[in-house]
Amino acid sequence: MTRAGIVTIAGKPNAGKSTLLNRLVGERLALTSPKAQSTRARVVGLRSDDTTQLVFFDTPGLLEPADALHVTMRGAAFRAIRDADVIVHLADARDGPPPLLWLEAGWEGEIPSTPVLVVLNKTDLLSSAALRALASDHPDPLRISAHTGDSVDALLTRLRSLVPEGPFLYPADDASTQNLRFFVAEMVRETALEELNDEIPHALAAVVEEFRESGTPVYIRVVMYVERDSQKRIVVGSGGERIRTIGQRSRAKIEPLVGGKVFLDLWVKVLPNWRRDAAALRRLGFSPTEDSVV
Repeated sequence: MTRAGIVTIAGKPNAGKSTLLNRLVGERLALTSPKAQSTRARVVGLRSDDTTQLVFFDTPGLLEPADALHVTMRGAAFRAIRDADVIVHLADARDGPPPLLWLEAGWEGEIPSTPVLVVLNKTDLLSSAALRALASDHPDPLRISAHTGDSVDALLTRLRSLVPEGPFLYPADDASTQNLRFFVAEMVRETALEELNDEIPHALAAVVEEFRESGTPVYIRVVMYVERDSQKRIVVGSGGERIRTIGQRSRAKIEPLVGGKVFLDLWVKVLPNWRRDAAALRRLGFSPTEDSVV
């Protein structure tokens, strides 16, 4: 009998959820960044072997909403939690075991009966003495490093035993259920996060507005949206230098995914206060109504 199920990775911002998803799937699917709140939507990754398929959901960090975008992100995380067969509650090992997931999330209403596996991440950042003390004081939570892969196999073994019996949910060869456009936009946004200061990333969204595979190179037009003209000038840079750098570095990430040469046409447009505007969020591909909180 085969097993298959949804494993939702949940926790506070910067717990390493996206890094863990990439490690579990064995491919670089989710955007990773040291800047908090970089994951804005549910990212799906698949891992299948002869007997088990794990469908991983990477989710936005659990936080108190400050605007309509945050409400949408929080709703996406809550919906992924509701859909899960197993929940990995990921936390930074340097902070010790987290509070109950439902308390950390500010969950309202009936608490699901879904199994919750507490996992402490980033053990590679602890000293040997701190690791020994953590294991002594808190022996139950699984301790891993998504960055190095330490003990991730043990986590996989636990997850395989927890998902229900049943047929595979997706073809065994698939790595994700999301399309190329989604990942291209995320790679452009990831590169912009790497190139820009602390203010701009939260105000920046990337949308693939044209994707032509009929010729060589593949033509892809991506628009980066910001909220103010001053932010647009920063993204473009003096003489267009910064946007050229973002384009070059993004193309290097996208071409292996597409499997060939890419002409990446980047634009920057101003969409005032898009993070606070439900109509603008829908225009950018978010679902502020559907992803309602509990």
